[in-house]
Amino acid sequence: MHHLLRKIIAILALLLSPLASAQTPEKITPLMLNVQDAPIPFQGSDARTHLVYELELKNFSSGALTIEQLEVLAPDNSILQTLDAKEIATRLQLAGHRDSTAVMPPGTLALLFIHVTMPAGQPAPAHLTHRVRVNAEAAPPGQNEITETGGEIAVDAQPVAVIGPPLRGANYISADSCCDATRHTRAALPVNGRVWIAQRYAVDWEQLDDANRIYHGPRENLASYTIFGKEAIAVADATVASVTDGLLEQTPGKYPENISIEQADGNSVVLDLGNHRYAVYAHLQPGKIRVHPGDAVKRGQVLGLVGNTGNSVAPHLHFHVVTNPSPLAANGLPYEIDSYQLTAKSPGTAAFDQAEEKGTPLAIVPLPSPHQVTNGLPLDQLIISFQP
Repeated sequence: MHHLLRKIIAILALLLSPLASAQTPEKITPLMLNVQDAPIPFQGSDARTHLVYELELKNFSSGALTIEQLEVLAPDNSILQTLDAKEIATRLQLAGHRDSTAVMPPGTLALLFIHVTMPAGQPAPAHLTHRVRVNAEAAPPGQNEITETGGEIAVDAQPVAVIGPPLRGANYISADSCCDATRHTRAALPVNGRVWIAQRYAVDWEQLDDANRIYHGPRENLASYTIFGKEAIAVADATVASVTDGLLEQTPGKYPENISIEQADGNSVVLDLGNHRYAVYAHLQPGKIRVHPGDAVKRGQVLGLVGNTGNSVAPHLHFHVVTNPSPLAANGLPYEIDSYQLTAKSPGTAAFDQAEEKGTPLAIVPLPSPHQVTNGLPLDQLIISFQP
């Protein structure tokens, strides 16, 4: 009798417990949402706070999912950003692909590349959540429209590295820079069992001559390019983590064929900035690197000369900051350059690509007067002057 009474009391306690009464209703969620790398707020050259990250989507169903809308939510459920189907179709990439789509075939994984720009003077929220509306092909008739909320992530409030410029002089272009250029920001690579985006905040620095040309003379001649041979300098007092040298220059105008992963950066220097931050300088000239692994360097010290080695179509300085000294198995980190001037804007990537291909003047849009930037990451397609 006592045994039966104890069982009845246990059952009643379970039924009346807060856990049972507050149990979440069960709902089929064919779309799984996750954020692997929390966004790190940083200030851009526009003096506004930016968040750049990837929302991982998994289609855990037997039919296609069409992603129709995304809303990025603050902790109070206010909407920070909305992407419609058209915008999603330019930002969603299936795993292993570089082209974009709004449709996820059954059993697939994709990354949605998100860039949130906060209103002027407003800091980033502490947490983000995502509300996604999809059309599910495998759902019962009349139940195809599904809205899911998930991918909650705490914003990473770690301090952003403030550094000096990697070059000296004027008329530099921040090509393929943050935050919506596809060549760097979306270069997701599976390395050692993890997806990394080392180049999330990378920039390809090129330079215009007095006629706003990237090069003048034969396209295949390295000396035709304005930036060729310019000095790449240390962005901070640092220790040289690694050096790669001895790789030959590539012929401008075409990408090299059958280049190995190890040679993709060409001749390079990696600086240890401390606090698990590493600055990568790629595509330097052979035999012109002036530092060695283990050297202590000072801000402004010459590391090498800009070249066209590795996986490069034209002379330029590729620069980015990462969490590891590896060029691939690392997480790209934002940074802010402490002082530079904005003098003009490029018409955009398409116009830049044409000028780089044909050697024609880039139809830049000058600013009414140079704009001084203090502590900002150079955004894409700006014309920049670095003071000596």
